[in-house]
Amino acid sequence: MIEPTKKQLSRLKAHRDATAGTTISQLFEQDETRFDTFSARCGDILFDYSKTAIDEEARALLFDLAEAAKLEDKRAALFAGEPINVTEGRAVQHMALRRSGEEPVMIDGEDVMPGIREVRRRMVEFANGVRNGSIAGTGGAFTDIVNIGIGGSDLGPAMVTLALAPYHDGPRTHFVSNVDGADIASVLARVTAATTLFIVASKTFTTQETMTNAQTARAWFVEQVGEEAVRQHFAALSTALDKTDAFGIDEERTFGFWDWVGGRYSVWSAIGLSVMLAVGPERFDEFLAGAEAVDQHFRDTDIASNVPILMALVGIWHRNVCGYDTHAVLPYDQHLSRFAAYLQQLDMESNGKRIDLGGNEVDHQTGPVVWGEPGTNGQHAFYQLIHQGTSVIPADFLIAARANQKTGDHHEKLAANAFAQTEALMVGKSKEQARNELLAKGTSKEDADRLAPHKVFPGNRPTCTFLYPKLTSFILGQLIALYEHKVFVQGAIWDINSFDQWGVELGKELAGELLPVVKGEANAEGRNGSTRGLIDAFHAMRAG
Repeated sequence: MIEPTKKQLSRLKAHRDATAGTTISQLFEQDETRFDTFSARCGDILFDYSKTAIDEEARALLFDLAEAAKLEDKRAALFAGEPINVTEGRAVQHMALRRSGEEPVMIDGEDVMPGIREVRRRMVEFANGVRNGSIAGTGGAFTDIVNIGIGGSDLGPAMVTLALAPYHDGPRTHFVSNVDGADIASVLARVTAATTLFIVASKTFTTQETMTNAQTARAWFVEQVGEEAVRQHFAALSTALDKTDAFGIDEERTFGFWDWVGGRYSVWSAIGLSVMLAVGPERFDEFLAGAEAVDQHFRDTDIASNVPILMALVGIWHRNVCGYDTHAVLPYDQHLSRFAAYLQQLDMESNGKRIDLGGNEVDHQTGPVVWGEPGTNGQHAFYQLIHQGTSVIPADFLIAARANQKTGDHHEKLAANAFAQTEALMVGKSKEQARNELLAKGTSKEDADRLAPHKVFPGNRPTCTFLYPKLTSFILGQLIALYEHKVFVQGAIWDINSFDQWGVELGKELAGELLPVVKGEANAEGRNGSTRGLIDAFHAMRAG
């Protein structure tokens, strides 16, 4: 952090120390309008952060923190296409991928919008052809799409495709990412080669996991249908035209994207082709439009009503002021079952950093551990720890007012559970309340005294809630973009580069070195004793 930011953070910590004895429930008792004051809207999405310990003074100090970090200048640099990814010398302009207007977006002196529009036009043409059958396989119209990628080339389209499942009217979609052969094998067992389109997503066409799976899929396909049909059944999301051609993919079926598009921000690009094939170009456009609406909101809205900034500042309060290590994302929507996994990459790959922009080790906490599962399943799994464990875990709850499918009163019960959990986490239950409840049920005084401590809920556990009308492609685009900009704001305050990911490289390098050893083509000399021992045991088990 720059020095003014550190000073402001110290003021926040002092305020927290002075008010730590005031519970969230007491804040509501002190202010009947607290919900109105501590909630904001971005379009149809309501963001409620009133069930946190942030009071008026804390919020004002958080706004001062953003000012001290020069957030407005950094936001302007982001939208201006300046190379804010300083370690790689790149601009960060995934927002351009969802731009609908005619205004130019300049990067390194070039307007990138004509290129974006051309790729999008080609995607639409290809998707429409596949969906209407004019682009078909050797066995007729494509019935299945297999997207082969990893990281952002898998998590983004896989999450979005699942989230928009109620709107699918195209071929079935499948996703393969893990280099574990079980992943590709299970997908290939469910599709017919003659009516399956494979999409290989790798910018460089060298990603080890992706290319291993792609070669396996290709070999399987050739065995089933023949070499001459590869060009009819494979497409690529890549800029390495020489490599895609050598693989057997036509240039007209290769869709590129740019260096200023990070993998975890790439679902808006050609990486979203599988989404477009599943739901159609019109709904994909709605998805982009939702994100663009948030871009405009983030760029133009005052800080006090700016939802991504508020989300970020609440996160800063919990991470740096309160010292909470993790953050749960709990969507009460089965279609968002991969949303937390998507946000894990978005947040933890972006802000899991320990070096600041000046190359110095940070002296404060940066990104939290992000995790979660859909409600109500999580209620019967890890909510025990959230309610009664020794760690305080801030949580985001997401719930739609209307379900995409009408199934009796399922959705009303789902919503009741979501609202009840946020209230229970806040109010808790005292030992006296627990004891009285037991006595009211006829429990003996002796047993009530014995059991009451086990039924105490400390409460005062913070939550935020996102409420929206229905999970549409537009709303989904908004939700993703809100979290994208939250991550940017937090990185700006922490003074780190949210747009590189050197932490994924070392393991990949070592895996390349160890592969000949694992295959038995080289020995493990020079490796540590544990690695040598594990590889020796691995070879012994394989031989057995």
